[in-house]
Amino acid sequence: MKLNHNLVVAALFVSGILGACNQSGSNKGSGSDSTSASNQILLDSAAFRGTKDSLNTHLYILKNKSGMQAAITNYGGRVVSLLVKDKNDQWVDVVLGHDSLRVYLDNKENFFGALIGRYGNRIAKGKFKLAGQEYKLQLNDGVNSLHGGKDGFHQKVWNGKQVDDHTLELSYLSKDGEAGYPGNLNVKVTYTLDDDNALKISYNATTDKETVVNLTNHTYFNLNGAGDKTITDHLLTLDADEFTPVDSTLIPTGKLQKVAGTPFDFRKAKLIGQDIGKNDPQLKNGKGYDHNWVLRKASGMHKAATVTSAKTGIVMEVSTEEPGIQFYSGNFLDDKVNYGKGDATYGYRSAFCLETQHFPDSPNQPSFPSTVLKPGSTYKTNTVYKFSINK
Repeated sequence: MKLNHNLVVAALFVSGILGACNQSGSNKGSGSDSTSASNQILLDSAAFRGTKDSLNTHLYILKNKSGMQAAITNYGGRVVSLLVKDKNDQWVDVVLGHDSLRVYLDNKENFFGALIGRYGNRIAKGKFKLAGQEYKLQLNDGVNSLHGGKDGFHQKVWNGKQVDDHTLELSYLSKDGEAGYPGNLNVKVTYTLDDDNALKISYNATTDKETVVNLTNHTYFNLNGAGDKTITDHLLTLDADEFTPVDSTLIPTGKLQKVAGTPFDFRKAKLIGQDIGKNDPQLKNGKGYDHNWVLRKASGMHKAATVTSAKTGIVMEVSTEEPGIQFYSGNFLDDKVNYGKGDATYGYRSAFCLETQHFPDSPNQPSFPSTVLKPGSTYKTNTVYKFSINK
């Protein structure tokens, strides 16, 4: 279902207009901040109130003292919008998404902005062994299982609690056997929008049975503004000397390959589009970049990536406690994805993802960092997306 564009008239940065998810009516009016941008995405919070699986959905708004705002729905824990100021002091929405719950429900095949679990990325042939038992998962990516299967966390309605203007807590109980995974997994994910213009995502999980866990977020970014036609003009740096090469189904071979002398070398800032068209077997397998980079520092909070748009001057720095990061260059987006916010078309390579993670297929790769979670232990990890301006 398409929203009438006249309904989508309230600027997301206007303080108090969208507000809490239980407000009613359409959002109209203007605030004290008179800045605007032609590529600013506008939302109607009422369009996100609905039900799925008999559970209520909402749109939550986080904001900080500078006026930056994040809109997040508890359907899939999805980041719907993220407003950041550019070098001209204009608000730019830097993430892809939809104008309403209905459009998300009608397009379940995409992961725009979603929380991903139980296992981010791919598991080969949708099966793994744990404690001597084989578990079979949902196949939703050819012969493999991707992002937790067709019933992954991106399809769930999470319990939402907005703690304050800065903080949203989402929780979900993934029951034993859901999508084929063992154990009752209690998950809490906290989104925090700090006053230093950083969106922090904190993941926490416990289980009553040995299982595997690899949580991440699948926000699609374009620092030129959501709906811009390309991300190949963005400068990218990845703090990694190696990546995990993949086979034709995008499952890691188990080896680590040096990035030096390959199109995968982003140790120094480089345009995403500089080498993406080169004749390289790994680029052929991924139809571009869709690979896991092995971060130099494998523990503790550390910088993983930096992305810059010359067009807007917006800089995004990604820090994480995870050992890897998946850089995806939007190779499977196409012009048929024309139901974006504000009637935008999200075409080929019009967005990128930087998904912090343990490595793909780790349950079947003994040499990779373990993703096993046991009863009595707690899964904890943090990722931060921090924004600044390069004038």
